[in-house]
Amino acid sequence: MNVSFVQQRQDLASSAVIERGITVQNSFNTVCAIEYLKSHNVNPKVIERVLLHPDQRRKAVH
Repeated sequence: MNVSFVQQRQDLASSAVIERGITVQNSFNTVCAIEYLKSHNVNPKVIERVLLHPDQRRKAVH
């Protein structure tokens, strides 16, 4: 049985970086977003998930 789960983000700063990366992707392009996230030391697997698989993104907590 394959059980998937979503972990909470490590902190609010990491969450803000990811949200800005998504905004960069929407405003400019995916390459710019990748470079932005890489410059903030975001794990490559996380970058791939949030930019290339939006259906796998965590739900925003308001």
